[in-house]
Amino acid sequence: MVTAQIGIIGGSGLYKMADLQDVEEVKISTPFGSPSDALILGTLSGTRVAFLARHGRHHTLLPSELPFRANIYAMKQLGVEYLISASAVGSLKAEAKPLDMVIPDQFIDRTKNRISTFFGEGIVAHIAFGEPICQNLAGVLADAIASLNLPDVTLHRGGTYVCMEGPAFSTKAESHLYRSWDATVIGMTNLPEAKLAREAEIAYATLALVTDYDCWHPDHDSVTVEMVVDNLQHNAVNAQKVIQETVRRLRENPPVSHAHSALKYGILTQLDQVPVATKEKLGLLLQKYLR
Repeated sequence: MVTAQIGIIGGSGLYKMADLQDVEEVKISTPFGSPSDALILGTLSGTRVAFLARHGRHHTLLPSELPFRANIYAMKQLGVEYLISASAVGSLKAEAKPLDMVIPDQFIDRTKNRISTFFGEGIVAHIAFGEPICQNLAGVLADAIASLNLPDVTLHRGGTYVCMEGPAFSTKAESHLYRSWDATVIGMTNLPEAKLAREAEIAYATLALVTDYDCWHPDHDSVTVEMVVDNLQHNAVNAQKVIQETVRRLRENPPVSHAHSALKYGILTQLDQVPVATKEKLGLLLQKYLR
């Protein structure tokens, strides 16, 4: 199978990468079912990358319907070591304006119906998750944004992403609560991805693309669907420029990441006690620890 060291997950509005060359569509099956869509392999900035439309290329999957485990496992099967996750978000802070970009470094979990681990069925693992994104990968992403001098875009490095269940948006009471927690943005998808990427020993960082203010903002009621869609499209164009520059920098100088050895001290079950079927199911994650 063709491999790619860098993976890209595109969120709302980012369903393809226009500058990909030598494109190949790959349908992958995993022990956790099929991913959201076929993965698109192609060359970007001189290196092979794997792209996946998180909600499907026609946006047919609700956040709670996303096959998170299959998506991350498929990236692992392709050899991905660095994963950039682009995500549309609402802003919880006045200074994080629509069209701005945020690289959060923390998450708060408000989901209810997500499976966010590969483990179980006879094997127990507890990953360290105090720093839920790879700071070194986030640094490359931030440097790429800064170098591009995108008009109308301000970069916010750091901050907290509230991951809510959806598909309904927040009530005003919830929105004000999240602001009291000093959260920066709110979305519906990135925390399960971050947890699973860490278990899969893939370095992960979020590129949060602000579409509008959450409902706490006094001008929120004047936001229209047309405005949000326009911002999504504008964000998608900017995100592709950022991702292309990030890929170029990763190709030239791939950073060291603690994520790449996240399971070294995380597996509690003695591997000779793990059921054979579970070992086979998780073989891709366990192979270097079974030697």
